[in-house]
Amino acid sequence: MPVERVLLAQPRGFCAGVEMAIKALAWMVEVFEAPVYCYHEIVHNRLVVDRFRNLGVIFVDDVSEVPEGAPLMLSAHGTAPEVVAAAKANGGTVVDAVCPLVTKVHHEVKVRASKGLTVIYVGHAGHDEAVGTMAVAPESVILVQSEAELDALDLPADTPVALLAQTTLAMQDWAGILEKAKARFTNLWMPGRSDLCFATTNRQTALTTIADRADAVVVIGSENSSNTVALVATARSAGCARVLRVNSVDEVPGDLTGVVGVTAGASAAEALVQAVVDRLAPRDGVELVQVTTEDEYFPPPRELRRVLAAHGREGGLVGDRAISASRVLAELTPRS
Repeated sequence: MPVERVLLAQPRGFCAGVEMAIKALAWMVEVFEAPVYCYHEIVHNRLVVDRFRNLGVIFVDDVSEVPEGAPLMLSAHGTAPEVVAAAKANGGTVVDAVCPLVTKVHHEVKVRASKGLTVIYVGHAGHDEAVGTMAVAPESVILVQSEAELDALDLPADTPVALLAQTTLAMQDWAGILEKAKARFTNLWMPGRSDLCFATTNRQTALTTIADRADAVVVIGSENSSNTVALVATARSAGCARVLRVNSVDEVPGDLTGVVGVTAGASAAEALVQAVVDRLAPRDGVELVQVTTEDEYFPPPRELRRVLAAHGREGGLVGDRAISASRVLAELTPRS
C-alpha cells in the first residue's frame, strides 16, 4: 500500500533567528574574500553548513584557529562573553549572528546572577547554546537536564533561585521541571515571558495536531539540532507509532504507507521539505495543517549593517524581510 496522504505541519522549517543568521553569513561570503570564518556551525543543519563550506567558509570550534585580521561570524546559538572578547581582539571584522531570543536569556542570567540568585538553567549539556549561556555567569549557574537532576540539587527550599531555559527545549521536558521547581522553591524567580522560543513551541504544537492522525511521522533535520530532537520526542509523546528523523531525501525509507506526517526543525530548509514530500508521492495529495501564522522578523546584525555600509552595499538590505534564507542559499555561488 503506498503513502495515501501527507499531513504537512505548519509552521515548520526555518525560524526567524535561522533566517537572520543564514542571510548574514551569506552577506559575509559576498563581501569578503575567502575564507570567511564562523565560530561553531552557523545553524545546526549539516546541509546548510556543507553549503557554506563549499563557498569557502571555515567553521572552527576555537577562535584561536582564526588568523589575525580574518572576518569572523559568531553562530546563532550565542557565544560565551570571553570568546566574544577574544574574537574582537583578533583584529578582524566580527559579526555576531546570535538569535535575539538567546540574547534575552543571556541578559536574564547576567542580571539574576548579579542580584545574588542561583540560576537553575534547564538545557542540554554540551549544546552550543547552553555552553554560551552558562558562561555568562558560570559561578552562579547550575545545569539541570531532567526532573531527577532537579530533585538531586542540594539547595534549601528558601534559596533565591532563578529558573531559566535553553530556547529549543521540548515543551514536555520543560513543563515537568517547571512544576517541580515551583513546588520546591519558595523564592523562585521566572521571566515574565517564557524562554522557550516561539518557533520551537509553534512547531511542536503543529506536530502534536497531526501526530496521532498519522501512521508515521517524518521529522526533517540534523541529529545535533536540539529543536529537531525535541520534535521527534513530541511526535512519540503524542502517540505516533513510527517516528523517523531524516536529513536527506535518501534517508526516507521506501516502506512508508498510509498517512504520513511531515515537519521540519527550525534549521531545515523548505527545499528539503518539498523534496521529501515529492519522494513520498502521496496518492491523495498533501493536507496542510496550520496552527498559527508566523510573521516575526529579526533584522540583520548591527555589525553587518556597518560592514555593508563601509562596502557601499547597504542598499542590498532593502526588502530583506521579503527575501527567504532558502532563496539566498539557492542563489549563492562561489566568487570567481
